[in-house]
Amino acid sequence: MLKKRRWLLLLLTLLVLAPIVAVAVERIQVAVGRAAHPMPGQLVDVGGHRLHLIRQGSGGPTVVLEAGSGEAASSWQTVADSLAPQTTVVRYDRAGYAWSEAADTARTGEHVTAELHAALAAVNAPKPYVLVGHSLGGLYAREFAQRYPADVEGLVLVDARPEDDARRTAPLLSGGTPATALPPWILASLKAVGALRAGGGALLDGLVPPDQRREFLDVTAAPWSYFATKQREADLIHLTEDAVRGQNLQDLPVRVIARGRPQDYEAAGIDAATGAELERIWQDGQRRQLTISRRAKLMVAERSGHLVPLEQPGIIVEAAREVIAEASASR
Repeated sequence: MLKKRRWLLLLLTLLVLAPIVAVAVERIQVAVGRAAHPMPGQLVDVGGHRLHLIRQGSGGPTVVLEAGSGEAASSWQTVADSLAPQTTVVRYDRAGYAWSEAADTARTGEHVTAELHAALAAVNAPKPYVLVGHSLGGLYAREFAQRYPADVEGLVLVDARPEDDARRTAPLLSGGTPATALPPWILASLKAVGALRAGGGALLDGLVPPDQRREFLDVTAAPWSYFATKQREADLIHLTEDAVRGQNLQDLPVRVIARGRPQDYEAAGIDAATGAELERIWQDGQRRQLTISRRAKLMVAERSGHLVPLEQPGIIVEAAREVIAEASASR
């Protein structure tokens, strides 16, 4: 009986210690990974928390790069490096992502754009701004242009989320998908114990490309706030959609970049017919954004899926240069 109790005690001890050891190992891995990729740029106080911001180049206008959901400043590396010889380029991590501190305020477009506006002022980024927004970041870029029109000279929407996408796709996604089913606390817990690294990051299939998983785990998703922040943004994006619905930016130069290759819906557990309809709605939504300005033009990233900043950055650089030239000619 005594021997049995000892084995039971040993088992309980192992069950308690295993997660603790796993968390410690994950923290060491993150520390090593961050040491190998030290923070570029600077931390800027925007009132209550600091944002990580990278400024390159000089002169105006300033090209401001707004990343998509769950993405960080690093996703814009190639675009920023290409534009920096011509003008000032700013990219950053939204609050709660990568090197930026978490915010106590709601993750609405109102707060996100106010924080970005404050950060740009803090580093004296030359006005006016050309906003480049990818995916969810496209909605934030549009709200920024609406809230601070005197500071904005142009807009590039990179496979940006249309304001009516949720409404139009809700009937098709009423049951959810495997890729979005896990609540943020589970994902954060899996990250904390190192489970997201298992099998080369197999749990991230369909969410993060294999060659980006190390940076994602060591930097982008390293803060405990990461998954919760991403969910908080998603939960409140309808407020930004409402804010920009029916938007009229008059004669502001705008480029709408639509992906040329459809999403891999199968990887998200979506059947072919539903995936085809979702893609049709998305592509239609891209073209509907051409109505926000009399000087909006469509560009198609023929060689890219949704991750245009990584798969076909050259078309973003081309679009930004076109907008800068068009705006300059109109001054």
